[in-house]
Amino acid sequence: MDFGTIFSSALASALGPTAIVYALAAIGLNVHFGYTGLLNFGQAGFMAVGGFGLAVCVVTYDLPFIVGILVALIAAVVLAIILGVPTLRLRADYLAIATIATAEILRLIVGAVETKDVFGGSNGLSGFASTFNGLNPYDRGIDIGIISYRRSDLWTLTVGWTLVILACLLVWLLMRSPWGRVLRSIREDEDAVRSLGKNVFAYKMQALVLGGVFGGMGGIVLALSQNNIKGSDFSTNVTFYAYTALLIGGAARVLGPVIGAMIFWFLMTGIGSFFSQATRGSDPLIPSDIMTDTQASLVRLILVGLGLMLLMIYRPQGIFGDRKELAIDAR
Repeated sequence: MDFGTIFSSALASALGPTAIVYALAAIGLNVHFGYTGLLNFGQAGFMAVGGFGLAVCVVTYDLPFIVGILVALIAAVVLAIILGVPTLRLRADYLAIATIATAEILRLIVGAVETKDVFGGSNGLSGFASTFNGLNPYDRGIDIGIISYRRSDLWTLTVGWTLVILACLLVWLLMRSPWGRVLRSIREDEDAVRSLGKNVFAYKMQALVLGGVFGGMGGIVLALSQNNIKGSDFSTNVTFYAYTALLIGGAARVLGPVIGAMIFWFLMTGIGSFFSQATRGSDPLIPSDIMTDTQASLVRLILVGLGLMLLMIYRPQGIFGDRKELAIDAR
């Protein structure tokens, strides 16, 4: 058993592009759920329009890279408005149903044969990151012994973590402004806020748009880190993983989604690597009668799920959260 390899792979995953993608998605969910009380179960949909907005502009329509970035962010805004207009005046569970259904519809549309000319079908689109990679200032990758990254990953990490820092700074500033205090008040009792003359619908829409844009940014980073994007990248479990990261770190905490995403991918990769090594070889640590190497990849999901259940029982506010913040009256 090589615990050094297990630790280094887990640490590389906790700091890598995947953690960045889920940190951005969870920051968006934090604005929706943590601060406003909006139940968005379709963050994968916002990520999909962000990623495909960029890829379709560059690959399908041969537009400049910067136009693709702008279209990706605008697409997330448009999706938030389309979702919010018919649902934000209703109870939060209607928004939850609408968002999860919309995310699934988007995933099926971009992967359909009928739209293959635009979205690339099941193979998706690729070859749209050449401009981004051309801006890479690094000559080589980095290797500090414990972890190492290729040159392209190092550039993605630089841009991605910069986006995460800027997103956290923006959320920190907004949530300490009068606008943020209105959002928190809406989360606690929107009728009381409405009685004070505030336009609750407008504030909810603004929060939905802001969190959706963060989700779109996560989709853009995912697309650029892979230089490929396809509909299966945005399945329902993407949203649930982002929620898991948010709940681990703590809702309504600026750094909660970021720390949660890092812990989540550290555990997922570390546990997966441990059981993978424990079930391989001629004399495995865990006999094949108990667990095979094929089953080992699924055990990490079971253990992380059990860990999340225990966290919700004994510390429902998350590791860095405040119990009062989780007492959300989500309607």
